[in-house]
Amino acid sequence: MNAQIELVSARSVRGADPVPDLASADRIIMSTSGGKDSIVAMDEGVRLADQARVRDRIVVLHIDLGRTPRGHTVEWPGTVDLARRQAAHYGLPFEVRRSAKWTSLVHRIRARGQFPHVLSRFCTSDMKRAVAHRFITEQVNALGITGRPARVVHVMGFRAEESRARARRPAVEVDGRASSGRRTVTQWYPVLRWSEAEVWQRIRENGLPYHWAYDAGMSRLSCSLCVLASVPDLECAARLRPELAREYADLEKEMGVSFRRELSMAEVIRRAGGSA
Repeated sequence: MNAQIELVSARSVRGADPVPDLASADRIIMSTSGGKDSIVAMDEGVRLADQARVRDRIVVLHIDLGRTPRGHTVEWPGTVDLARRQAAHYGLPFEVRRSAKWTSLVHRIRARGQFPHVLSRFCTSDMKRAVAHRFITEQVNALGITGRPARVVHVMGFRAEESRARARRPAVEVDGRASSGRRTVTQWYPVLRWSEAEVWQRIRENGLPYHWAYDAGMSRLSCSLCVLASVPDLECAARLRPELAREYADLEKEMGVSFRRELSMAEVIRRAGGSA
């Protein structure tokens, strides 16, 4: 009974979300963080691309957030390799891109003198969105289409349960910031209305590769220490990656600002059982 309740999602109530016209897409770019929602969005996207007979138009993109000044990966260790294996699971080409300006997200934070927060998500705008837009430009240039805008579908694993902002999104929308006279970019969120239970059910049923951090207690992947993460996830991450947590705590002291307004990394470390 409980399992049945957990599997009720917004799509169960609202019905199926729209799907973009994949058959007319010149390129389908599947962005993956390596997380559970990304791999299931990829699985669902490939399934529908196969129905449209356009799997050969797909390329998988992972944006690497780099290594900190002390050499720690901002993302969970093994994420890039996992994202590569996830693409290989479907026989898809795989590309990694990084910021051309910033060595890592931590370098960007230090230069800005503050951590990202919900009203200033420069971690996304500077380190991910800008990099994805450049990759889209690369792909459009390689297509060499003339006489009309190239048609690009950009697939992402956003889910409505994760935030109010994502809950307000349509499953398919034109990305005005990424579109131009040379291209029309359509954002597609295949698992937007899925519940977390449905995501894990698809992973189990199809034997999809996922990151070890989930089995270690994390509810989301993202950055190892994300400013938007839940307190339990932050405490879990601090226990699993104490050296990275210490680097963030030292960065707090250096900049004179807290990791989050109401929660310092030093406090997260203390709650996780470490020594601040």
